[in-house]
Amino acid sequence: MTSHIKSYLNSYTDAATLAFYRLVFGFMMLLGLVRFASYGWIDKFYIQPSFHFTYYGFSWVKPIGIYTYGIFILCALAALGIALGYKYRLSAIVFFLSFTYIELMDKTTYLNHYYFISIVSFVMIFLPAASCFSVDAYKNRERAFSQIPRWTVDVLKLLLAIVYFYAGLAKLNSDWLLRAMPLKIWLSGHAELPLVGPLMLKNWVHYFFSWFGAIYDLGIVFLLINKRFRLIGFAFVVAFHLFTALLFPIGMFPYVMIVSTLIFFGSDFHKKCLAILSKALRLPSIAIDSTKKYIPRFRPLYNFSIVFLSLLLLFQLTFPFRYLCYPGELFWTEEGFRFSWRVMLMEKAGYAQFIVTDSKTGKSIYVNNEDFLTRFQEKQMSFQPDFILEYAHYLYDHYEKKGMTNPEVRVNCHVALNGRLSRPYIDPKINLADKNESFKHKDWILPFEETIWGL
Repeated sequence: MTSHIKSYLNSYTDAATLAFYRLVFGFMMLLGLVRFASYGWIDKFYIQPSFHFTYYGFSWVKPIGIYTYGIFILCALAALGIALGYKYRLSAIVFFLSFTYIELMDKTTYLNHYYFISIVSFVMIFLPAASCFSVDAYKNRERAFSQIPRWTVDVLKLLLAIVYFYAGLAKLNSDWLLRAMPLKIWLSGHAELPLVGPLMLKNWVHYFFSWFGAIYDLGIVFLLINKRFRLIGFAFVVAFHLFTALLFPIGMFPYVMIVSTLIFFGSDFHKKCLAILSKALRLPSIAIDSTKKYIPRFRPLYNFSIVFLSLLLLFQLTFPFRYLCYPGELFWTEEGFRFSWRVMLMEKAGYAQFIVTDSKTGKSIYVNNEDFLTRFQEKQMSFQPDFILEYAHYLYDHYEKKGMTNPEVRVNCHVALNGRLSRPYIDPKINLADKNESFKHKDWILPFEETIWGL
C-alpha cells in the first residue's frame, strides 16, 4: 500500500492541464467580480445595510464602508494575476484571503459555489499552476516546467467530484424523489417561458427533473473520468448547467462548473487550447514549452503540502455529515446544512414578528424589521434559526441603548417548508437574548413533527 502511494506521488502529468485550469479559473473569477460590481451589489449588500449577519466565530469580519470597493478591486486584480500566472503564489494568496473575506462579510449572501471557490483558491496556493503558459514561467525559465506531479491535478478533480457526488447524495430524500419538492414549486413559476413553458406545469416533468438531477449529480463524475464517455458526460454538464442557469438565479455557478469540468479532459486537449491561444495572442513559445519536470524548491514544505491537503480532503469528505450530530429534521433546523453541498434542496418561507419587553416595566413593543433590515435580509432571517438568534441579540443591544432595562426578546415565527402549510418555528416563550450562539443544538426550535426520509 505504501509503495503504491509513493509511486503515485512520484508520478507526473503534463503541466498544461493545471495551467489551463488556472487560466480559466482566474478569468471566470474576474468576470464574476466585474459582474457583481456592475449590478450594484457591492453597495446593495455590503454598504447600504446598517446591520450584517455574520458567521459564528467571524463576527469581526465586517464591510468597511466605501473602502469595501477596495477589497473587490484587490480581489479582481488577484484573479487577473492568477489567470496570467503573474506573481502567481502571491496572487493566489491575495485572492483567497480577499474573496473569503467578501464571503464572510454577510451570511445573507451565502451560496455553495462561493464556498467552493474559497476552497479551490486555497488549494491552488499549494499547486505549481504557473509552471507553464504564465508570465512567471516566461520571466524565469528555471521555474518553467512541462511536467508536474499528477496529484496536483487530481486534487482539483477530487474536489469537483465531492461537490457533485455529495449534491447527489443529498437529493436522495423523500421530498426530492417522492414529492418532487421543491422543483414542483420552482418549475411551475416558469410557465411563461417560450416553447417549454407549458411543460413546466406538468407533474411528470417535475418528477423527471427531480430524478434526473439526482442521477446526474451521482453519476456525472464517473462519465467524465472515463475517456470513452467523457464527451457524453461533458454534453450533459453543458446542457444541465445551461438549463439551470435559465431557470434559477444562481449567478456564475453554472458557468464555473462547466469550465471546471474541462479539467477531466486529457492533457492533449489542454495543450491544444493553450497552443491556439498562444498563436492567437502571438505569445513567446517559452510560455508553453519546457522539457523539465517540476522540482520543488523546498522539499519539507512540499511534503507538508501533500499531508496538509490530504487532511483538507478528509475534512471535506466528513464535514458534510456533521448534521448527524444534531436531533430533528435537517431541512427544518438547518443545523449542519451549510458547507455540505446541499444544493437547492428546499424552499422555505417565513414570518417573524419580534417583541421586545422591558424587564423592569414590563412594557413591550413590536419591532418593524424594515427599520433594521433590508428586504433580502429579512427574508433570509425569517426561516434560519442562527439568523433569528443573531438578530435578536442585535435588537437587545439596540433597545438597551435606547434606555430599556435588560430587554427580553421573543419572536412569533412561522415557517413553511417545501410546499407544506406554515407552522410555528421558534418557541415564543423563549427569551432569545438569554441564548448564545454555539455549535450545540438549538432546543428552542420547535419540532417539525414529520419525517423527511433520506441522507
